[in-house]
This record gives sequence, structure tokens and C-alpha cells, in this order.
Amino acid sequence: MSEILEELQKIFSDNIIKEVISKTGKTDTDFIKFDIEKKQDYFQVSKYTQKQVFHENVNSDELIIMCNDVLGRDFLQFNSWSESYEYSIKISKKGKVFSSRIKQNKKQPLKIQSAHNRKKSYIFEEGKPLEVLVDMGIFTKEAKVVKSMYDKYKQINRFIEIIDDAVRKEKCTSLNIIDFGCGKSYLSFLVYHYLCNIKHIKVNMIGLDLKEEVINNCNSAAKKYGYEGLSFKLGNINGYKADFIPDMVISLHACDTASDYALFNAIKWGAKMIFCVPCCQHELAGQFSAQSFNLMGRYGLIKARFCDLLTDSIRANLLEYSSYDTDILEFVDFSHTPKNILIRAVLNKNKSKQKKEKALEEVKASCSLYGLTPTLLTLLKYPEV
Repeated sequence: MSEILEELQKIFSDNIIKEVISKTGKTDTDFIKFDIEKKQDYFQVSKYTQKQVFHENVNSDELIIMCNDVLGRDFLQFNSWSESYEYSIKISKKGKVFSSRIKQNKKQPLKIQSAHNRKKSYIFEEGKPLEVLVDMGIFTKEAKVVKSMYDKYKQINRFIEIIDDAVRKEKCTSLNIIDFGCGKSYLSFLVYHYLCNIKHIKVNMIGLDLKEEVINNCNSAAKKYGYEGLSFKLGNINGYKADFIPDMVISLHACDTASDYALFNAIKWGAKMIFCVPCCQHELAGQFSAQSFNLMGRYGLIKARFCDLLTDSIRANLLEYSSYDTDILEFVDFSHTPKNILIRAVLNKNKSKQKKEKALEEVKASCSLYGLTPTLLTLLKYPEV
């Protein structure tokens, strides 16, 4: 057994809470530092390059092996903390190993933060460099959140959390993804980075948009970040034909009926997961006619907001009829924007016929009451119930 491994096993016989591996021993290493934190029943390893951070979750045995592999080869210093002691291992350039143990201050012992007293943990943590967040203006070069962009920072993390929840349940090892109406595509980059570099899922992702300059800029940025599985194409959501069968379809802020075409394509392909943030739901407001229930149409502001909610309720029900388990979630706090709804749909091939038909019946009843012909219902060409 090597001297370093022996020291590591002694250290980890204590209840270690935090570790840092630092001081690179050579100039050609991939990483400059490892930060490691105990997360109840596993350790989260954050591996830093000059511009990015990569995450990996391991158990204690795997962590000991990892530390032993890099100490003395890529790094020369290891520091760790339990509630009672601080441990260190230092390795000289000649390979001599020095270890120490120092008693912690009893008044302020280091502890694992519980779910009740810890601060909010974000997927893209402040202080951990990520070039795309700097380019977005969310992070400073020192990886601090720009104060004026804090709401945007929370929104980004919230979106990734919603995607992560669905991906974990699906237990994906590879994903084909289409992002309809990707625009400047910063969220596309972050989705790709999270799934590929943090979750270690093999990702093939296409962003689609109508603006050629935007597509060219996005392809250049993907090359700059080293995102080999992410590309951008010029095209219209309506009638787009993919080169692969998508597992996930994303549509963020596609205007008015463009969201319907994105949902229609996703349903037609049988995408396993759909994430849609609708925008500018004008269609039903122009059709709205409720002779027997005109209260909701009398006042312009009420009518507009009611039709927005009705539009997305109909979309969600049509997804339910199409064999998807569908949720409508708050994407952003309402105080920041009224356009704060995200539709999340996950394919359920075992969905009962009774539930599906009830969802469609509710759509038909609403359309009859308010005189509506929604685009998604027309595209799907579902039969009368």
C-alpha cells in the first residue's frame, strides 16, 4: 500500500465533510483544483479548469481511489475537514509525503448543512467558473453573480432543475434534443453543458431559428466552448423535419401559435420529454366569444389574461390526450414577469384511455363555450368525443 493511500484511509476513518485538492504539480494538467463536499450519503466533486467546472458524485471508496490517483501525480496538496479536525497531506517535488492533524475550534465546528438551515443551492453555483455565464453577463470574470442579473440567474437555475427532475426519472444515458426558436441560445448552451458535462449524458442537440446571423454566431460559440454535440440550423418550426427522433423538445418564448407547432411536432415524433414556455398567446383572444358567459370578455385586461391561461390549459389537456403526463409550473416569479408558465410533459405510453378522453372532452367543452378553434387542436385532427 502506498504512503498516500494509507494516509487517506486514516483520514477517511473520521467523518470527513469537506476536502480540497490543490497545488498542481505540473503545467499540463486538465484541472487546477478539486473541491469536494459531503452531501448526506455521497460526495460531490467539483473539478475546476481555468474556465469551467465539472461535477461528479461518488461514494467514499470511490473518492479515496480518486484522491490517491491524482495526489503526487497531478496535485501536491490535500486538505480535509471533519467536525473535530483539519487534516492535510503535502507532497514535496521529490515525492516526500508530509501529513498533519489539527484540532478544530470547538465553538465553531464545521458541520454538514441540513436542508433546514443551508442557503439555497443552485446548479450553477456562484464562484464556480463557467464561460457561457460570463458571456451572458450573469457572472463576472471572477464567477460572481452580477447584482442586476440575479433574477435571471435564478430563472436559469430553475429551468435546469425542472429539466433535471424529468431526466433523473427517465434514467437517460443519451439524449437527442431539439430547441425550437432558440434565439441567442444561451439556455441551449447551459442545457447542453449540464446534461453532457455534469450529468455525463451523451447529447446530440440542435437549435433551430429563423435568423441566419444568430445561427452563425451560435455555431461559432458552440465551437468556442468545445460543445461538439451542439449545433444550430436555420429553419422554421412549422414543418421542420429532424435528422433523428428527438427524445426531448424545448420551446422557449415561441410567439403565439409557434408554440403550438413546436408541441405538435413533439407529439408527432413521440418525444419522451417536452418543455415549453409559451409567449404572446394572442390567438384565442381574437376568437373569444361567450354570449352566455360574457363576464370574462367584458374587460380587456381580464379577457387577455384569461385567454392566456385558457390557451395553456388547452395545450396541457391536449398533451394529456396525446399520452403525456403534463404539469404547468411557475418558471419565474410572477413579480418579475406575467409570462411565467412552463408546460412540462413526459410521455406515458400506459396512460388510461379514460383519462385521455376526459382531457379531450374538457377541451371540446371549453371551445364550444367560448367559440374557439385552437391551432394545436386543428393540427392534431383529433376526433370528436
